[in-house]
Amino acid sequence: MPGDAEEPPAQSAELPAYAERVLDVADAIPPGRVMTYGDVAEWLDEGGPRQVGRVMALYGGAAPWWRVVRADGTLLPGAEPRALAHYREEGTPLRQAGPASEGHVPRIDMRRARWDGVSDADGDDGGDGAPGGAGTHT
Repeated sequence: MPGDAEEPPAQSAELPAYAERVLDVADAIPPGRVMTYGDVAEWLDEGGPRQVGRVMALYGGAAPWWRVVRADGTLLPGAEPRALAHYREEGTPLRQAGPASEGHVPRIDMRRARWDGVSDADGDDGGDGAPGGAGTHT
């Protein structure tokens, strides 16, 4: 994921099929909304949270990586300032950290920000409700 010390592999002309599907779901998440790693895997009915996380770590820079998050709403370690800037720009609901929290970094308000994969932020699915496009990451 952005902020990791590990260098991503050189991208070939075509992403692995699973990575393409994960990134298509990430692209479909409306601004101001999020899905968890597990939500993405469940939507695809393939893989699990760790596989989605691995795809985002290797290829997520080509997608709105800040919209695929941990289930508890904590921000991605090492990428907090960049993610927070995106969340504030998009109006993603946040919960302020308590004074006892180290660093006082807010969390995503998962109850309000979580996207079900169907409705956009206004409650309108805008079409067939299916996330993704026609392979925009190749």
